[in-house]
Amino acid sequence: MAENKKRIIILDELRGFAIICMIIHHAFLDVGDVLGLEWGYKVFNALCTVQPIFWAIFIIISGICSRLSRNTAKRGALVLGCALAITVVTAIIMPLFSFAGAEIYFGILHCLGICMIITGISMPLIKKINYKTGMAVCAVIFLITYGVEVRELFFGLVELPESLYTTNWAMAFGFHNNDFYSADYFPLIPWLFLFLFGAFAGEYVIKGNLPEWAYKNHVKNFSAVGKHSLWIYLAHQPVIYGIFLLIYFVFMQ
Repeated sequence: MAENKKRIIILDELRGFAIICMIIHHAFLDVGDVLGLEWGYKVFNALCTVQPIFWAIFIIISGICSRLSRNTAKRGALVLGCALAITVVTAIIMPLFSFAGAEIYFGILHCLGICMIITGISMPLIKKINYKTGMAVCAVIFLITYGVEVRELFFGLVELPESLYTTNWAMAFGFHNNDFYSADYFPLIPWLFLFLFGAFAGEYVIKGNLPEWAYKNHVKNFSAVGKHSLWIYLAHQPVIYGIFLLIYFVFMQ
């Protein structure tokens, strides 16, 4: 945040809450993958119905924070660099040690990094557009394009041509063939528009229109996680995976 701005704690708390929900969700998948317990997959699949809510909270808040950052594009480059490191580890290094199925080619950090860079570069234009108009347009485009990955628009009213899904060259935008797999996948379409929705909403936030309680701590653990969300997100999967591996070799072998 800019030094002359008062920190908006509620954003940290909501982002921390969303991160914790994501971590819990991933943990149940690891229960199935590492411990071989079928109920882990069942809980993971059940939570998939509500998980998009936490994704949306996290991405919108990231968009809002892009208006509070000193240098959004620079921050985006850092996040994208971390994302590319994850791809190297999961898609190149881990398979060398017989860990397959965890490859991440375009996950949440890839998406957020590029969204931040695009928003940072476009900030002069974004600031010229009425934030209410920008929010409305981005919300509509997000809803229209939400089904791009499953080859539809307008929630199934329009089917997209199969020719768009014959290769994986445009997988960053949601277009890929049936052979494509990424353990974590967040294409720019539609999520870029949700990020931009947050970026426009940030105009309202930076004007100090939020109530006083938004600047106060309510759940310190959530706000602590939210302040360090990038590094916690990077660390959570290796830590959880390592703990479950230890449990497996100590108690289940």
